[in-house]
Amino acid sequence: MKLTEKTLQKNYLYRGKILNLRRDDAELENGRQVTREVVEHPGGVCVAALNEKNEMVFVRQFRYPYSKVVLEIPAGKLEPGEDPFEAVKREQLEETGTRAEAYQFLGEMYPSPGYTDEIIRIWACRISQYGALKLDEGEFLETEYVPLETAVEMVLRNEIPDAKTQVAILKTSCLVKAGQL
Repeated sequence: MKLTEKTLQKNYLYRGKILNLRRDDAELENGRQVTREVVEHPGGVCVAALNEKNEMVFVRQFRYPYSKVVLEIPAGKLEPGEDPFEAVKREQLEETGTRAEAYQFLGEMYPSPGYTDEIIRIWACRISQYGALKLDEGEFLETEYVPLETAVEMVLRNEIPDAKTQVAILKTSCLVKAGQL
């Protein structure tokens, strides 16, 4: 088995500000033709930022698709052509007013590979500077600091449903326990 599919034609149904929607014609390795629905997304970044007390900075913001406030780590969408590392520093500063001198790359996450090409790049850092938030127009959020071990417990109790935040918390906790962050 080759485990591949060949795109025969990309059919755009919608092109938007944040995402595009396609219904493609594709061919399976056995020659059978199928349709595939794909949400194109430019990707995103997020950061698990810890202070000197091993508290992680979080943001609370209303998430329209879920009609509720969600607790997340600082994150954001990549702008066209934007370097992911520069984007994560920008998002951290905008949403938390903090900066770091060094960052550790924790990897990439595919939030839902069955229908989207979105890739979220994850970093961790130790906060070295504090300042004012620089929120985008129309962006409203609150920041809060949670001890890292409490954040791990919250993930295990299903109190943090956001996938990127769960992954970042658990990876960061492993690195802190190993003395690598």
